[in-house]
Amino acid sequence: MRPQSYLFVCLGNICRSPLAEAAMRDAAARAGVEATVDSAGTGDWHAGFPPDPRSQAVAARHGIDISRYKARQVRGEDFRRFDFILALDRQNLRDLRAIAPNDSTAQIALLMDHVPGRTGEDVRDPYYGDEGDFDTVWEEVKLAAEGLVRALRTA
Repeated sequence: MRPQSYLFVCLGNICRSPLAEAAMRDAAARAGVEATVDSAGTGDWHAGFPPDPRSQAVAARHGIDISRYKARQVRGEDFRRFDFILALDRQNLRDLRAIAPNDSTAQIALLMDHVPGRTGEDVRDPYYGDEGDFDTVWEEVKLAAEGLVRALRTA
């Protein structure tokens, strides 16, 4: 049986979604479960660039190096390649549903729906904020990753 696969999606793939990818990789490794993990953006403005330096800094504070991650835009094949495509906010969720091809097999959902008591909530975009906003994003995506890994372990 192949590992479950997860694609985390925000707008530009330089702030929230790379942190969600890192948190999921870390949570899966700590739990000893296999998962295929990636991230992407609905927009292409930052394609090929590394994560925002503030995202890199918060990940590094938690012992994770994301400096080699490269932003990319969501592709049609992602909707067949991944089991779960998890949007970081409701606008990206709407955009994903709008661009999903008819033969999509992925479950498309909001990331915070995987955190008890946080259903329907966005992970706020920290791009125009400060380091504290990036720390908040880390805490939220870490909670979601832990919830996803718990679900993996019980599946």
